[in-house]
Amino acid sequence: MHIAPYENQNKPIVDADDPTVPLNYFNIVKLRRGEAFEYQVPGYETCIVPATGSVDIDVEGVQFVKLGNRGEDVWDGEPEGVYVPVGAKAQIVCVSDEAEVFIAGAKYDKVLEPFDVRQHDLVQYGSDDTKTHRKIKHILGQKQHDKVGRLLVSELFTVGQGGWSGFPSHKHDTNRLPDESRHDETYNFRFKPNWGSGLQMLQREDNEPGDAYHIVDGSTICIDKGYHPCCVLPGYEMYYFTILGGLSQRSLVQYFQPTHAYQIETIPGIKDMIAKFK
Repeated sequence: MHIAPYENQNKPIVDADDPTVPLNYFNIVKLRRGEAFEYQVPGYETCIVPATGSVDIDVEGVQFVKLGNRGEDVWDGEPEGVYVPVGAKAQIVCVSDEAEVFIAGAKYDKVLEPFDVRQHDLVQYGSDDTKTHRKIKHILGQKQHDKVGRLLVSELFTVGQGGWSGFPSHKHDTNRLPDESRHDETYNFRFKPNWGSGLQMLQREDNEPGDAYHIVDGSTICIDKGYHPCCVLPGYEMYYFTILGGLSQRSLVQYFQPTHAYQIETIPGIKDMIAKFK
């Protein structure tokens, strides 16, 4: 499902128990210097990630100062995050001129401890020849596995302009371990320059026609089921903020589309990328 960009007024874009992706939560919060935003999401663990600007965070009295170091867009600096336990009250205060903040969440039933992430885990894969050259910056990834319940949070950047992501096509909509895990997934896209755009495919069945969505700067995509590669127009860079929430486990087990699965062997570094979603 494609949610076109709109002014959400700091209200959730994907709320708790969303009918399409009930395992996910997503909000975008925009603040000016000195403004504060407070939230609680019962039944969901969350992660606060500044897209731009800097914020101070208070999680039930535990403080994290000056989270975020980016300037005018997501290409200007590196990602940082704060993990917020299930149902905890969190306050975000803007300490830069402006800040845009992503709040990612996954359904979970245990209360853990808050912590911050100041250094991401980088995976680079693909190649210019295969038009799949990408960087993934894991905020809540493999290194935080023992500290998080079901939530995976990362940022994906194209390397160069144009090309494909999420290929070979895969899905993760059915809990049939060890072959596949059920993980709902939500994306928020950005383009550089910001008038760029791309395409999100969603193919429900192998070798059957599927759906396609025209994605623009600020588009949100909710993926409930099906194979879901995406691409960006030539001449533009693409970014997407990625939220994964698992039904029964945190580690993601992707099932690759049978028609295209052999292409795993053609894309440099993709096996390492797959292994990092733990």
